[in-house]
Formats: sequence, C-alpha cells, structure tokens
Amino acid sequence: MSPEVWNWVQIVSLWQPAAAAFAFAWGAGDPVWLLILKRIFLLLPLGAVALAYWTSVLSVPTIVVRAKRRTFISLLLVTWWDLARAVFAFWGGTFRFVLRLGLSLFGLIQMLLVGIWALVQEMIVLPLRVVRNVGWNALSPGVPWIAVGMTVFWCVFEAIIFTYVMTPLVIDTLSNLAGTELTEAAIRVPLFLFMLFIVLGSYAVLSTWVGALRSKDWAAIVKIGVVECVAMFVEVVFLYREFVDALVPWFAQHTSSNFDLGIVGTLAIAGVTWLGLRSLTWFLFASSGTPTIMAIIQRQGVGSRESNNGAPPVTTLFSKDFTAKLRQEFAWVGEEGERLLDSFLVPPMQVVAGALNFVTLLVSNRHFIELPLQSVRDFKDARTLVKELGGPRIQKAA
Repeated sequence: MSPEVWNWVQIVSLWQPAAAAFAFAWGAGDPVWLLILKRIFLLLPLGAVALAYWTSVLSVPTIVVRAKRRTFISLLLVTWWDLARAVFAFWGGTFRFVLRLGLSLFGLIQMLLVGIWALVQEMIVLPLRVVRNVGWNALSPGVPWIAVGMTVFWCVFEAIIFTYVMTPLVIDTLSNLAGTELTEAAIRVPLFLFMLFIVLGSYAVLSTWVGALRSKDWAAIVKIGVVECVAMFVEVVFLYREFVDALVPWFAQHTSSNFDLGIVGTLAIAGVTWLGLRSLTWFLFASSGTPTIMAIIQRQGVGSRESNNGAPPVTTLFSKDFTAKLRQEFAWVGEEGERLLDSFLVPPMQVVAGALNFVTLLVSNRHFIELPLQSVRDFKDARTLVKELGGPRIQKAA
C-alpha cells in the first residue's frame, strides 16, 4: 500500500484521533483514582463508538448496491441512536449499580439484625410453646400418656423396692443351690427385671379382671378372679411379707421387747398393704394406664385416627410466622440479587450489543440484538442468535 493511500485510510478512519482518544481513556501516568474512572467510564464506550464509526464508513459504499437503500439508511441512523442511548445508560447505570449495591448491603445488614433478634425471640418462646403443646395434649381427649407414664414409673419404683428387700434372700437361696457365693451386682439387675415383670403382670391381671366385671362375663370373672388371688398370694407371701419383716424392728422398738408379730399378723399386714397400694394406684392412674400399656404390648393400637376437637398443634423448632418471614427474606435476597446482577451486567452489555449491531447491519442488513435490554434474561444464548441471524431478515422500521 502506497503512503498516499495509507494516508487517506488514516484520515477517513480517524486513526490518529482514535489512537489519542484511546491513550487518553487508558490513562497511563494518571493518578490511580483518575485512571480507574477513565477506564470504567470511557474505555468501553470509546471502543463501541470507534467500531460503530469504522463499520458505518464501510457501509457507505454498499448503499449503491443495496436494494432497499432508504431502509438501510434508516436502520443505520436507528443503530446510532441505540448506541448513544446505550452509552448514556451505561454511565447512568454505573451510578445506579453503586446505589443498588449500597441499598442491598443496607438491606442485608438489616435482615441479619432483624433475623438474629427474631431467632433470639424464638429461642425464648420455644419452651413456652412446647409447654403449651404438651398441655394441649394432656388436656385434650386421647391417649392417657400421663397415666401411662405414672404407671410405668410406679412399677419401676415398686420393682426397685422389692429388689432391695429381696436381694439378701435371693442371694442366700441361689448360693445354697449353686454351692458358690453370689455377689449383689450379679443378682440385682436380673432380679429387678423379674420384679418389674411381676408388678406389670399384677396390674395386667387386675385390668383384665375389671374388664370382665364390666362385661359381666361370669366365667371370665371366676377364672381371672382365681388368677388374681394366686397373684395376690404370690406377691403377699414372697414380696410384701419381706417388706413387713423389714419393719419388725420398728414395731419392736415401740412395743415390749418380746414382741412377736407372727405369721398371721405378718400376712395380714402384707395383704392390707398390697390391697391399699393396689387400690390407690389403680384408681389414681393405673386404671387408665394399664389398658394402654397392654394395647401397646399386644399391638392393638392406641387412640383414634379421627381427630378430636381439631388437629393438635405440631411442636416445631420455629413458629409459622418466623418460618414465613424467613421465606420472605430468602425471596427478597433472590430478587435483590437478580436486580443487582441486572444493574451490573445490563448497562455494559447494551453498549457491546449496540456496537455489534453495526457489524450485523453491514453483513446481514439486520440488528444483532434489539435494544434496550431490560434484564439478564434478555441475553440470548449463542444457538438462538445463530438461528435468528441465519433465518429470514427482519428489518426494524425507522
């Protein structure tokens, strides 16, 4: 290329002014703050304007061979308008992004502070909510869990007492049978389980006998009555008698030294003790707790599948209001993040799209992307753009 031609190319393309403008926008040697501002606000718009000018210069000779010259010139002017609007929107969008970022950070800090305060409130109110739900379950019709718990507790308590009372006798008996000395640690756990089964079985027999009395099934009444008498005899002779024997020193302390309670007195006091304890515990809680325990053991199910007086409150870690507020805050974070991303990406992408529209207008007589862009969702993927550019031409009216 001759120097004269190259000189005309530089004049037409504004090469030297463009190079000076790019050098000024690059800001080499300027203070850091000024260099950053120039590169942010000037470099991208200057590159877009330079590409648009060079493409427009190349488009001018093609007007002669184009079929729809007026439409092409109108599209060219509209493209320059879109680019100018995109540049000013980019400058304004930068300040908008900074403002949006500040508002988002302020909202995030506010959300964290309010969330921490609400979480503290939830932790304080949680025990009260649990007590309320427990009270609702206890006062509403349904499974008598309090009676079941008291029955199990009493059976365990009675088994512990009988284990402590019967341990010496059982050790002596089993040691004589085995011919070796047994320790209390090896005896008390099996003995406790055995006593627990006996006490639970006693209440089970009593509950079955009461059920037979209510149904007036005389044959069952007689049979279960005999079983209840045998159970009473076993408990009185082997369990409560040992308990009464343990109280003999106390009786002797308040009577004459030759005090002898005798077998009849011992069995009588043991029988009265058994009857009194069974009566008190039966009418207080065992009459409701024992049938439930038997139903659980027999897998008959407890309670009713039909709701009574509405559905019971569900005990959760957080209340419904706190969960709803948490969902709202998460939704706000997602929406705010999308708005922040739009304010960050849309302004510069509009400048890029405005510059590329000149290239596609020169090549295919159509725009690359229709402006303005509203959000990131308006960004089209490569396949869609290739399909649109390869399809029939859609011209934009002036």
